[in-house]
Amino acid sequence: MAFKSVGMAKASYETPEALHRDLPRTPEAVPGLLTHQGDLLRRYAEQHMHTRDIALELPTGTGKTIPALAISEWWRRTRSARVAYACPTDQLARQVAAVAGREGVPAVVLTGDHRRWAMTDLARYDAREAIVITTYSTIFNSSPKLEPHPDLLIFDDAHNGEQYVAEQYCVKVNRTGDEYSDTAVFATLLEVLAPGLSDLGLQRLREAAPEVGTHDNVDLVIPAQHDKMAEQLAAVLGDLPRPWCFRYAMIRKVLASCLVYITHSSIQIRPLIPHTEDTRVFTDARQRVYLSATLGDAGDLERSFGRTGIKRIALPEPRSGQRFIVFPDLVSEANADALTEEITRRAGKALVLAPDSATALATAVAIAQPGWPVLTKDHVRDGMEPFAVLPHGVCALASRYDGLDLPHEACRLVVIESVPDRDHLQERFLSRQVRAGAALSERVRTRVVQGLGRCTRAANDWALVVVRGQELTRYLLRPEIQSALSPDLQAEIRFGLENSRQTTPAEVLENVQAFLDQETSPVWREQAVPNLNTLRVGFDRKAPEGSDALAASAAAEIEACALAGHGKWAEASSHANQVAHLLSAGGEATVGYRAFWMLLAGMWAYRATAEGETGLLAAAHQLVFNADRTAPGAWVRSLPSLPEAPPTAMPPQDDLAVAEVTRLLLNQQPGRLGKRLNTMVAGLAEISHKRYEPALTELGFFLGADAQKPQGHGRADSNWCWGNHMWFALEAKSEHQPEGLVPHNDIRQVNDQLRILAADRNHDGIPAGSITAIISPRVAVDPTGVMGAEEHSHLVHPDTVLTLAHEVDHAWTDLLGKKTGQDAAQFQRLVATVFAQHGILPTQVRDRLTKHPVTSSETPA
Repeated sequence: MAFKSVGMAKASYETPEALHRDLPRTPEAVPGLLTHQGDLLRRYAEQHMHTRDIALELPTGTGKTIPALAISEWWRRTRSARVAYACPTDQLARQVAAVAGREGVPAVVLTGDHRRWAMTDLARYDAREAIVITTYSTIFNSSPKLEPHPDLLIFDDAHNGEQYVAEQYCVKVNRTGDEYSDTAVFATLLEVLAPGLSDLGLQRLREAAPEVGTHDNVDLVIPAQHDKMAEQLAAVLGDLPRPWCFRYAMIRKVLASCLVYITHSSIQIRPLIPHTEDTRVFTDARQRVYLSATLGDAGDLERSFGRTGIKRIALPEPRSGQRFIVFPDLVSEANADALTEEITRRAGKALVLAPDSATALATAVAIAQPGWPVLTKDHVRDGMEPFAVLPHGVCALASRYDGLDLPHEACRLVVIESVPDRDHLQERFLSRQVRAGAALSERVRTRVVQGLGRCTRAANDWALVVVRGQELTRYLLRPEIQSALSPDLQAEIRFGLENSRQTTPAEVLENVQAFLDQETSPVWREQAVPNLNTLRVGFDRKAPEGSDALAASAAAEIEACALAGHGKWAEASSHANQVAHLLSAGGEATVGYRAFWMLLAGMWAYRATAEGETGLLAAAHQLVFNADRTAPGAWVRSLPSLPEAPPTAMPPQDDLAVAEVTRLLLNQQPGRLGKRLNTMVAGLAEISHKRYEPALTELGFFLGADAQKPQGHGRADSNWCWGNHMWFALEAKSEHQPEGLVPHNDIRQVNDQLRILAADRNHDGIPAGSITAIISPRVAVDPTGVMGAEEHSHLVHPDTVLTLAHEVDHAWTDLLGKKTGQDAAQFQRLVATVFAQHGILPTQVRDRLTKHPVTSSETPA
């Protein structure tokens, strides 16, 4: 017979922790709260039950879901509240629902098309009988169907919120490839945006296929700079059908303040910071709780959600498994692909993570053994179980650095490739052109940390991690990146580096096998674990440089974007200028992002002038000029000038280069120059130093430098001098094999080159901005070389030089066809324009060659 109910008073719980003890948990549920989970709930109950925006930090694998469900159920029961628990994806929503079922928290899942929601589930939410588990896209929606609005909103994986919030406020039109593709719409938008593009940029974007070396370029167009552009964009976007119409509805009111990012394959239109203030289901909540693996130090959480004043609860980080990290690109005489393949064979399975699907799939196919299945996102759309149960296989996923649980025997190997700093075009532009990496560092670092921990989901779990590719290897070599990580991870990276470099493939595989055999063999426990424990004690986590300034500026950034969204251009400009001032406290770390905000301040001041404000035009011009002078590189100069802007004087080295190139073009035979260009490009595609080094000097010649190979033993392979305004000393190591490290002797050789060059030229001192560059396919430098390197030394990949050579070839070929019928002054102005558009003025070349300073490589503690 059924149990009879006994009348009793309704239980009342003062805190979520007290409630958790009485939840009707199933036998599969956790026995109770872990110590750090209880501590978190007590801090919440004591200080933040009435805080409007609160962020709770529990690192990956330490159990964020259970405390969040306890808070959710406490609100539902004690405050008669409607509660929505938002996850990034449908898969994660179902994962949380499964945990809720085990933990005795009544919950319903409402994701996807609202027309398919079960009325019984919606009714339970309406009646406050169950919490609703849903997705970010249900909350940030042009027509949200979660009515009445929730009283409590919980956002899981909020550290990755920018990806899932911002995409709802972004209209993306691709040339081809997916549901957001339409070649005709792409072409129409391109014509509307044409006034914001250089002639060369527009020409390249109109081509059917991207030019070699330009497919990764991102152009910025600021509609506020161009009269009527916002209205023209609205006319095109307003006529678009699904799926674009939903995203356009999210930005329609703020379109004039949006930014447009363009590549050959995609156009993306979005506000700098998501305009969440008009999303009532978000703003009406009595409390918003952000669950994060890392709260960061630089205000990225606030920018991601467009909210200021988020309070934080962060507890000491508990242990979450152990990793052995291998860096194949640093192993001596190793083929990185072959080594990764053999590690995968021994591990039996591998999860491959990369920023894009093509890279992830290519890597997965390359390392899978014959007969192994290769799974993609389509196979694990509903969960990782299809991969977890396989005895052997590889799973390739793009931009999925969190929310995947592959504990213990489910998978013992993660292969992670490339730095995840280009999730969307805004990130790519800020990272590559603006060099505002500090502003993105929190989210990028978090993705990497999350990716490294996909297969270590508990304190006693363990997994191999293979770090692939020059980009990611260099990223993890940088001291400022390492020091911002937990002591555990710093120790694991340092241990992995020391056991990869100056090590043979056979030795690496022996160590890998010892790690894989740790449950049956004592080698790992006796030799590696004590070393890791000793390393860990010596590390502390340090906030990256510029973090304080970025945190201080976040509120002003959000306010500035909101004012621009409302068309209050003069106030928006003033706030943007305030942002730039706050960012100045970050020094060199924030200089790129500061220049970006100066530019916005200038553009918004101009927009105010164009709409009737007086007295701001001179300020607009000055702000844009200051942005150009402040910005690393010359990306500001590549944007169209404001109307009535005074001519901007080029730096003297650029002036000198333009004058010399003009002289050469006007005084030498086109046929002879064409042959030299072809020989130069061909030589820089070679490995042999006999062809590479002369071609390097030819490249300097075509850049308008006094370029020559100096005589004498131990001298640079080529010196490029633009008068005594800026010098480059270049050391070519084109015959290096990609594996291993740049040796210490190579660093010693370049350290003195600029001083020797100063003596050669009888010049007192080295001109500001001068550099030395080692051109090598190797990823990193021997640690001893790093310790002794001068600040002006940089590591440059041969591909960077070859891309530069192609740009020089294109520019000269273009100019050779246009020199007829122009006087010298006109032609010199044309040379300046064409060189600037191709990014080959000396100051722009310097920007290309200085992305990897030797002194930012990893050094011993």
